[in-house]
This record gives sequence, structure tokens and C-alpha cells, in this order.
Amino acid sequence: MSFPKSFLEELKNRTRVSDVVGRKVKLTRRGREFVGLSPFNNEKTPSFTVNDDKQFYHCFSTGEHGDAIKFLEKTENLSFLEAVERLASEAGMEMPQRDAGAAAREEKRTDLIDVMAAAQDYFRESLGRGKGAEARAYLVRRGLSDETIERFGIGFAPDDRSGIKSYMMGLGFKIPQLVEGGLLISGEDIREPYDRFRNRVMFPIEDARGRVIAFGGRALDPNAKAKYMNSPETPLFHKGRLLYNLARARKPSYDGGTVAVVEGYMDVVALGQAGIHNAVAPLGTALTEEQIGLLWRLAPEPVLCFDGDKAGLRAAYRAVERVLPLLKPGHSLRFALLPEGQDPDDLVRSGGPDAMAEVLNAARPLSEIVWDKEVEVSTWDTPERKAQLKARISAVIREIADPTVQDFYRDALRERLDLFLKPHQANQGRSQWRNERQNGGYQAKKPWNASGNAWGNAKGGAPFREPSTPQLKQSSLVRGGDAGAGRREQLLILTLLNHPVLLETYCEDMAALEIKDRMLDKIRNEIIDIAAVHAPLDREALRGHLDKRGLSDIARRLESGTALRSEKFAWADADETEAEDAWRHLLQWHQRASDLQMELNAAERALADEMTDENLTRLTALKAELSGLSKL
Repeated sequence: MSFPKSFLEELKNRTRVSDVVGRKVKLTRRGREFVGLSPFNNEKTPSFTVNDDKQFYHCFSTGEHGDAIKFLEKTENLSFLEAVERLASEAGMEMPQRDAGAAAREEKRTDLIDVMAAAQDYFRESLGRGKGAEARAYLVRRGLSDETIERFGIGFAPDDRSGIKSYMMGLGFKIPQLVEGGLLISGEDIREPYDRFRNRVMFPIEDARGRVIAFGGRALDPNAKAKYMNSPETPLFHKGRLLYNLARARKPSYDGGTVAVVEGYMDVVALGQAGIHNAVAPLGTALTEEQIGLLWRLAPEPVLCFDGDKAGLRAAYRAVERVLPLLKPGHSLRFALLPEGQDPDDLVRSGGPDAMAEVLNAARPLSEIVWDKEVEVSTWDTPERKAQLKARISAVIREIADPTVQDFYRDALRERLDLFLKPHQANQGRSQWRNERQNGGYQAKKPWNASGNAWGNAKGGAPFREPSTPQLKQSSLVRGGDAGAGRREQLLILTLLNHPVLLETYCEDMAALEIKDRMLDKIRNEIIDIAAVHAPLDREALRGHLDKRGLSDIARRLESGTALRSEKFAWADADETEAEDAWRHLLQWHQRASDLQMELNAAERALADEMTDENLTRLTALKAELSGLSKL
């Protein structure tokens, strides 16, 4: 849902960022701002600041930056809509009305939420009645306590074709609502709609806000055609976009930094009873892209738990195929293989939570599972088979869309391949490879742009825009390839010294920028720190603070040189609008040049590994674009 700009502005005006952040972080006032220990990083010296006047927080140790809405999204794993709804409720504001069609759809969804809540009451009441005796006995055999049954809302659907139908109609609900909610089965060839769930232990499925939107039923009859049955797809429920126990697991996962993905409802429930609350399960399908995205909102490296038998490995390999194109810096999967013949429920019942914790702690990284998946399909004992394995590994690497992750996978798998196929040459090869890197044969990797921007050719990136100001077009900084990187860094810092107001808009971009020169990097960090603590900041005030920190000499050296005299927008007498426009475009150009060089290095290594038309085309295109930057 999109909100009117006026609504969001009013919400922010009514919300003090320090009040929202203060629930998670102990803040101390320092001038116009508050400081505290970062909630995003373990640190002993405070580097986290909150500015109520400017309505933002900034973390200098991680680069995290945002408003009160963003803080709730980051620290409590809320969606944008959920964060806005919470703050609006606290501020006493009504959510804005949507168009008639959206309002009608939401009204229908709200009606269905009421339907599912009433159905949940029916199933829970049925478990406690006489007909629920067999279901209660089953749960006792599975070792579940009354407290666990209550916490997870487990119920029972009697073996009755019209049990829930009669109950719900008695509450005033209509048959079309029950059909739309998936509680009744109907059709052109069915005379009278009847209960979908019969003689089953019922597990409520909740959305991210903890509202019941569907059910999963476990058959009590051993001869039932389906052991487990989920609700069908409904306006509320899309099984590929949700995880069982998501709402309960969100905070424990965030607090613990990890989440365990198990196979089914009973596994999650058993782990919860054992004190392992950060567990979720897919809903009867292999992991989808949407579910992987949900998992990454809980933790950067979720642990997938599989049986240690062949079926479990096949399931793990399917997860590998699904996640490879989605990988991004800092986000992956790990894999825990359970003892053969045991699921998490069996494991905690026989060995307690420590047994499961041991399995989770031994989880293997994705890269190892990728390797096993390719190597275990055959024996690689002839030159032709070895060539085939190399081709398989190369094909897997190409599945990774992110160029940075792909680059590191290429290095890691290449080394494993050399060790596996030519163990007697591996040590010699590794030494030669290191020497090549040191002598310029391979360029050392640059860190990924911390702002997350992928300019130009990178998939999903924003197009690089040509410098638009006449002064910047004529500048020598846009000629000569990337040899002018050092001068660009000087100009970026010089402009900030003379126009510190730029930081009010571009603080996060500047904090994330890669600056190679050690002294310029130091003064960049100090300027950002000063601006965060002493904003608003003018040129003279900034110079005073730099002087107190012993950094005024760097500023004076930048201004005393003649190399940058022709760049008029960087100096104090330049018009603020002109300075901002030129500086912004220079910043983009610097980011693009840095990213292009990184991609070019990766392309050169890819071509060295595998001389294909595809790799050659990529390398040629990158060189052409990098060369083109010098002609802007």
C-alpha cells in the first residue's frame, strides 16, 4: 500500500525518533542529539546517533540510516505497512482511506479474518470435548504439554461433514464466506458444501501479524489418503509466500541472529516446547523465492534442516538450485543434516534441546553443499570426466546473479577443484596464484559498495547518468579512465569542506563511499561524525571542529594546491545549487567507476578460467563502458 506524502509527513512529525529508538537503545543526550551503542553491531564505544529535529538515526559502525519507520522495519522485522500501522496507532492517527476497489478487497479480507478466527475457536473447543479424545491421546503420545498445545493453538476437526458449517452458520457467517476461506468444499457437481477438514488434528497457520489465515490438518486415520492437508489458496493464504510460525519466530530469530527451517508443523512445535523458538517451516512445498526473502528478513544465514538420508540430500540440493540466483553479499543459507531416521521432533525427545543445538551448530555453509552436489553424482577419474566436472562447476557459478558473490564463489570452487583433480599440484598452484595477484596478474578484490547500489550493467541497477553541469563536463576529472580516482576523492572532500550542507541529504551515500586514500578517508569519517553531532553545520563551524581534532592541516593542503582550482563548484563562493548538482553527479560517476573496475577484475578472472564467447563478450562490454566514461 502506498500512502499520501502528507500522511507520512504528519506521522513523522508526531513521532519522536528518540522515543522509538529508546525502547531498544539506551540513549544519552549530547547537544541536539542522542547517542548510544549500536543495535546493529556489538560495540563498546557509542557510534549510534539520533536526531529528532531531522527525524533520523545514523549508525557510524554499520552505515545504517533511516527514520522511525525504517528503525522498526530493521529491529523488529516489520514490513513497511506494519511499521506505519504501529506508529499511526501510537500517534492516534487513522490510516488513510484507499480507493473503492482496494477498500472493498480489504473489507473482504477483514471479513475472512473474522471467519478464520471463529473457525479457530471451533477447532480448539472441539479438542476439549468428548469427540476430541483420540486427538488428545495423539498429542500426548507426541509428548506435547497442555501449555504447548495452548501456545500454538492446536485444535481438532471432528469426523463430521457439517460440523464447522453448522457452527459457523450459527454465528451468522454465510456459506460463500466459508467456501472462500477454504473451510468448506463446494463445486458444480457437489450438491451441498461440506467440511474440508474431518478427523484431523488442526494447526492454525498465522500471517506475519499473528492472525489466523489458514489451517493445516494432520489425519488421525492411518488409512487417510493425505497424512497432512493444508487450506487451499484463498484471498488470505498463499502457501508459497508464508512460513509456519513466522510471527512467533520473528523476534527470537532476530535476537539470536539465526533461524532454523524444519520440515513440518510438529517439528516446529516440538522445538518450541524444547525452548528453541526460532524455528519455522514451509507449508508443504519446496522453499520458494518469496520464502527465502522472508527468511533473510529474520536472519542473514538461515539454517535449513534436512534428514541425513538420500531424500534429505535431494531436498537440500533443490534448495541450492533455488537460492543460487538470489544470493547477495551477506545473505546465504546453511545446511544441517539430521541423524538418519530422525526428525527434529525425534531428536529433542531422545536427546533434549542440546542434541538439536549440536546439529544446528554443525550446519555447513552453502558453498560446501554446492560442491557436494556436483561431485557426488559420478566418479571423475578420466580427463574427459574431469573436464565435465569443471564444466559443471562453471555452470553452477554462472547461476549466481550477483557479480561480487559470483566472483568469490569462482575463487573458492576453483581452489577446491584444483585440490580435487590435481592434488599433487594444488600447493604449487596456490603459491603461483598468490604470486600472480601480488605481481599484478590478478587484482585484489575491492569491497562491494556498501550503499548497495549497483550502477550501469549490474542486474537491477540504476543507469549511470552523464554529468549534466557544464563545469563538470569540462573538468579534467571526467577524462582519462579511472586514473583520476585520487583527484575525484580530493574534489569530493574539498566540496564537503566548503559546502557541508550537502551532508544533510547525502550523509548515507558519503558514509558508504569507498575512499582509498587513508587520510582522505579519515577526514571523511570525521566530517560525518561532526555533522551528526553538531548539525546544522556551516563552513566556518566545520573548520573549527576539524581544528580541535587536529585535522585542519589536511583541509588546508586540499585548498592550497592548484590542481583543483579549475573546479569552480567545489569552492566556497560557488552557488549552493550548482555545487550540489555537480557534486552529486561526481559522486555517481565515482561510484560507477569503482563498481566497473570491480566487475572488470571479475570478468578478467572468469575469462582466464574459461575461454568462452560469453565471458569474452562480458569483458569487452565492461572495458568499453569504462573507456566510455573518459569521453563524457
